[in-house]
Amino acid sequence: MTVPTIPLNTGYRIPQLGLGTYKMLDDDAEQAVAYALEIGYRHIDTAQMYGNEAAVGRGIAASGVPREEIFITTKLDNPNHEPEVARRSFAESLEKLGTDYVDLFLIHWPLPDQYGGDYLSTWKTLEEFAADGRARSIGVSNFQQHHLETIIEGSETVPAVDQIELHPYFQNQVVAEFCRENGIAVEAWAPLVRGIVADEASVASIAEQHNCTTAQAVLAWHLAKGHIIFPKSVHRQRLEENLAAAQIQLTVDQVEQISSLDRGELGRTGMHPDTMERVKGSIGDK
Repeated sequence: MTVPTIPLNTGYRIPQLGLGTYKMLDDDAEQAVAYALEIGYRHIDTAQMYGNEAAVGRGIAASGVPREEIFITTKLDNPNHEPEVARRSFAESLEKLGTDYVDLFLIHWPLPDQYGGDYLSTWKTLEEFAADGRARSIGVSNFQQHHLETIIEGSETVPAVDQIELHPYFQNQVVAEFCRENGIAVEAWAPLVRGIVADEASVASIAEQHNCTTAQAVLAWHLAKGHIIFPKSVHRQRLEENLAAAQIQLTVDQVEQISSLDRGELGRTGMHPDTMERVKGSIGDK
């Protein structure tokens, strides 16, 4: 099964649909990664924060899929922003993953109240990893427009990716549009909004028209919008269903129907990057 790829501003291409490993326990991560690669996934997303990089590495090794065919993303944990700590933790990530390079390395959060609000020094450390080839592309996660502007104006490298919360209820339009205008690919975390979007009548109707699940309909919406997604699952059937979403082509009207579900900031499920707190009255605040 073929998954479309998207060009990054570094010249590399990233599979538009992959496997996320957030909160996966070691055994689950190892087995899910191995099976996902066996059935055709070629993009695996993990993070230092998840504590499962070694298990992901074992799953990759067990799959038998050649390393050069796999796109691996990991992320810098919040306590590791100091340049020397970032260097050490990145080397540890490579060792745990069993590889001498990653395809994408991200700063996980901008952390406005830590390190004196200085994420630019951390970014310049990531530039070192790109320069020596240990990170083919570098990017950020949960960065707002003003964070991105600071990096673009203060460094030599435009981030290849911004991985942000983005789904039908919270389409993060200001950040997403800024990324598009500046050649930054948009990755969407929480693409299925914890599954609650499945209760929407319009989503159920679209799923019925395509003889697919509501989750597949939402994933197909993301793909139609050009987002990079990596839904998480440890269940084989769900892994297969998520991968099959890449074959579903929504109509323009169906894409617009799902896009109309946007609730703005009240649709957030996670923390706001500027405050590291939930937005009052939002989905995540309930």
